[in-house]
Amino acid sequence: MTEDRLRTVVLVLAGLGAAIAGYLVWAHYADAAISCTSGGCETVQRSDYAEIAGLPVALLGLLAYTAIAATATLRGELARVVTAGIVVTGFLFSTYLLLVQALVIHAVCDWCVASDAVMSALVVVVMLWLRHAQPDEGRVHRGRLDSLR
Repeated sequence: MTEDRLRTVVLVLAGLGAAIAGYLVWAHYADAAISCTSGGCETVQRSDYAEIAGLPVALLGLLAYTAIAATATLRGELARVVTAGIVVTGFLFSTYLLLVQALVIHAVCDWCVASDAVMSALVVVVMLWLRHAQPDEGRVHRGRLDSLR
């Protein structure tokens, strides 16, 4: 898969994650009932773990997905590394929250699991993107010099 296709997949996944997180942010501030098949969404969203320093965790997710999309639009190795850092951090935080749901709250939010799946997919795609990205021009030049020696 080309770098541009991988970047596009990252952007689509980040958009999907932002839509999920955005819905949860809206539900939080509108004090609306969350559409849920498991029945655990309201329990999770009303728990002590649904906010950090007064901010809904979903808002942090929305900001993370937005940052992933923003950095994925940039070119260069630094942009790829920063995107990967945000994605890995988001994945680790998502894993923590999933464990909290299962082991502490004893309820699972469908929307949170969907966001976890998106973040997991992002980890895979971003790692492929890092692996298959074209080297920077300076590296190509040095590589050619090394091959001539």
